[in-house]
Order: sequence, then C-alpha cells, then structure tokens
Amino acid sequence: MTIHGNTTGLKPGAKRALERLGQRRVPASRVVTPELAHSMALVSAETGRQVGLFIDRGGQVVQVAVGDASKIDLPDFGRLRAAEARFRGLRLVHTHLRSEPLSRDDLTDLTRLRLDMVVAVGVDPEGRAGAVYVAHLLPPSPSGELTRQLGPLNLGAIDIDFLELIGSLEEEFRKEVRGRRVDMPSGRAVLVHVSTDRRRAAEAERSLDELSELARTAGVEVADRVIQVRVKPDRLYVMGRGKLEEVVIRARQKDAELLILDCDIGANQARAIGDLTDLKVIDRTQLILDIFAQHALSTDGKLQVELAQLKYLLPRLGTRDDALSRLTGGIGGRGPGETKLEIGRRRARDRITRLEQRLEELARARAQRRVKRQRSGVPVVSIIGYTNAGKSTLLNALTRSDVLVEDKLFATLDPASRRLRFPREREIVVTDTVGFIRDLPRELLSAFKATLEELDDACLLLHVIDASDPSFKDHVRSVEEILMNLDLHRKDRLLVLNKCDLVPPGDVAEEAAQLGAVAVCAMDRNTFGPLMAAMEARLWPDEESPARCSRRP
Repeated sequence: MTIHGNTTGLKPGAKRALERLGQRRVPASRVVTPELAHSMALVSAETGRQVGLFIDRGGQVVQVAVGDASKIDLPDFGRLRAAEARFRGLRLVHTHLRSEPLSRDDLTDLTRLRLDMVVAVGVDPEGRAGAVYVAHLLPPSPSGELTRQLGPLNLGAIDIDFLELIGSLEEEFRKEVRGRRVDMPSGRAVLVHVSTDRRRAAEAERSLDELSELARTAGVEVADRVIQVRVKPDRLYVMGRGKLEEVVIRARQKDAELLILDCDIGANQARAIGDLTDLKVIDRTQLILDIFAQHALSTDGKLQVELAQLKYLLPRLGTRDDALSRLTGGIGGRGPGETKLEIGRRRARDRITRLEQRLEELARARAQRRVKRQRSGVPVVSIIGYTNAGKSTLLNALTRSDVLVEDKLFATLDPASRRLRFPREREIVVTDTVGFIRDLPRELLSAFKATLEELDDACLLLHVIDASDPSFKDHVRSVEEILMNLDLHRKDRLLVLNKCDLVPPGDVAEEAAQLGAVAVCAMDRNTFGPLMAAMEARLWPDEESPARCSRRP
C-alpha cells in the first residue's frame, strides 16, 4: 500500500511498519481496537509524526497517511461528495503526539470530507496509546451545533457501536433532507461579504440582501450568510483562513456546494479558496453573468452575453486547459458560451473577434431602423433605473403591452420598444432597458450595445426608482454614476418614484419634492396623470416646436 503524505526522511523500518498498519482490520462495529491504537502510537512515537488510517465500514484500512508533529497530510479523495444524506463511508483514526484534544483542523476535515468520524489517539511519553477523542457530524438543529465531541475516553472502554451510531445519524440526516423544501434548481449556497469598516454594518447587510436576490434570480437557494470585518481583504482567501474554515463547516452542515463572494476575485483566489474548501467558488460578477445567460432571449442578447462571459474569463485563463475547470457547468458557467470554459487564450480571442464582428453587423441593422424612426420625427423615451425597480411594469401599463415582468433582478435584458399616444394626436416610442446595479463592471455594460444605443438616441430618460426600497437613494447614486461613466449624464431625465402605494403618502410627497420627481404606482394607471403631463412638458416645451433630442456628437 502506498503511504500518503510526508514520507521524506522516514527509515525503511518505519515505512514497513506503516505498510503493516495498512493491512490491519478492526471489527466493523468498533471505533478502534486497543491493539491497533497501540501499534499506531508506537510508530508515531518512533517517527515523531502523526499517523492516520482511513478505515471503511467493513473495518478495512484503505489508506495510510503521515504528517508532521502537529498535523497530518490527508490524501485527495477527489471532488465527488457523498450523497446529501450520507457520509463518505470512511473514518479517520490518527495520533496526537501530545495527547491533545481534536483540533479545529480535525473538525474542518470531518465536515469538509463528510467523514463518518474523526478519532484522535493520544501518545504518551513512553510511546503508548492514551486518551481517545472522538467527533462526528450532527444533523441541523436549533442549537446550531455542527459536531458532537466525546473525550477524553479510556481506550479500553469506548462504549460506541460504530455502525449503529452512523446508521442512526444518516437516518436523521435523511429525515431532515426529506423535510426540507427545495425549490431552487441550482443548489444551495453560502454568501460571504468582507467589510473593511465595522461602522458600516447596515451597508454590509444591504449588500448581502442584494446578493441574496441575485442568487434567488439565478435559481440558487441561500443556505447561509457570512459577514467578516477585516482591516483589508486577505490577498489569497479574501476572508481570513480561520473564518473560511468556519464557513466550510457551515456549508457542509447545510449541504451547500457553492460559495458566492460579494466582490470580484481573481483566478488565483478562486483556485485557492476552492482547493481549501472543496466548494465551487464564484464571485458577484459571475453570478450576474449567469443571470444574463438565463434571461437573454434575442440573438443580440445571446451574443452579447457570450461576449461578456469571454471578456470576463480571458484574463483568468491560465496556460493549463484545466485552469477554470471548477467553473464549468451549472451556476456561474452556463449560457451561450458554456461549451468549454477551459478554452485557450488564442481560441478565446478568436471567438471574441467573431462575436464583435457579428454584433457590428446587427448594430448596423439597428442603426438603419433608428434612422427611419428619426426621420418620422417620433420622440424616443427610454426607461432606466436600478434593477427590479418596476421598469417593465411601467412600460406595460403606459403602452398596454405585455413585456415579460418578473419579481427578479435583470428580468429584462433585451430592449423592448412600444408606442404611446398622447392626447392631441401626439405619439412617442417608449423603450425598456436592462436594469443597472451597483459596481457593475464596465465591460458588462459595454457588451450591451443594443441597450446603450437606445439610450443614446433617447430624447428623455425616465429614471424609475423603487420608493419602497430603504436603499433607494443609494440606488439613485449608482444609476447616476453609471450614466456618468457612459457619458449619458447630460441627457434630460425625469425621476419617477414608483411603488408609491407601499409608502406613506406624506413621505412620498416629501421625497418627490426633494428629488423633483413624479410619484406613480405602475400597477395603477389612475396615478399616471402627473407623469404624462411632465413627459409632455419635457418633450414639447414649446407648443409650436417639435420635440428635440440631445444626442452625443
């Protein structure tokens, strides 16, 4: 049997002793026998290193591992996990040279690998087996306890029927899984936000609320949320390593297989976190790209999503083809460009060039349609705003149309245009656009040229605001920053406070007065009078003159 781990400097006799340990068996119902524990302690004392055995449920040793005086190097069992309500079918029995209790690393390995049990056998100064410490997983409970630890136990009096205990635990896990309603198709995730300012706790919570909505839109069930405050993010793990190990324990207990970070991370960080946790790791931008991939319907939209995905991934593609193998498939890896995310740099650049050429052809066709529309003299009004502010609902209500409306972020990606008639035989074209969101990378916006071209040709921008959202002022600032970055800040804008029915009337009137906005409820056409009047006043300020549109040169 091959010995895994730190075998450098081991004498031939020690290696043979380790190999003999690999041939041992224990009764299936016993955690460990005194004979095996004493043999392990003797080898551990002679080598000055921790020794570990992975034992299956039949009592057969299937793997021998050796470490140093303070820790043990575990073999790679692959990324396949046990079934949701089952353990791995292996228990780890290892030595502690100072007879210390189970460490946090031991408990992390227990949860990360979903082991049946972790057992630490103490080694006394004479090289004999001493006190024994045992830990196993616990099903979710109101107490929040993730593991049960026993010890110190007398080696000769461990009164545990191993098979009966593991069988009963797996049955409890099965009951918990059956009783849990899972509606999300893309699995369960733990969300992580790292803050550098303890005074901004409320802001961190709002940021995670938004990330939760993004996850829900992508079809992910949020199993847990974690916030850590640090002086600055860790260079490799973003959060501290100790905190990351705690996150692993929580994720395993809640059967979460995905870790979503509320920031952008590089390929090295994703790889390091993934290697430490055995979880799939994505960042905020990848989550948004996944939503884009699900919601793009038109040819333009699908090509733009693929282009955005490739531009995001290109700097993260390493020289090895498997550099991003963790990202393929499922959440964070689906969409028009999902065939293989491990493509080489050259192939990625070639595909980007072809996509840009195809999008240019489609852009010329759109330009011709806009020229015809401009010649007709019909003003264009574009609806903009933070995602899920009610833009599509307002378009449907204004124009009596049936554009897709969902209570999700980024439900609209493809621009939709409808005609709206005013009294006195006036007509305009109203265009719905993709929603904005804070910290949206510029390359993502630049990929959606179809939407941005509609904004550039608009005579008026209707900035729709969700008045019922406590963070709506932050959302307004985010939208204004994006307009500034897109050089659209000089466009004439009319602020529209939507969902006013969910806010006390006095508060709505005060906010509308402060912002110079018009209050509406997109679900109630009876509230549209002031909005229609304000639009007419902006589009036809001089009754004798047609509407004038300000466009960038």
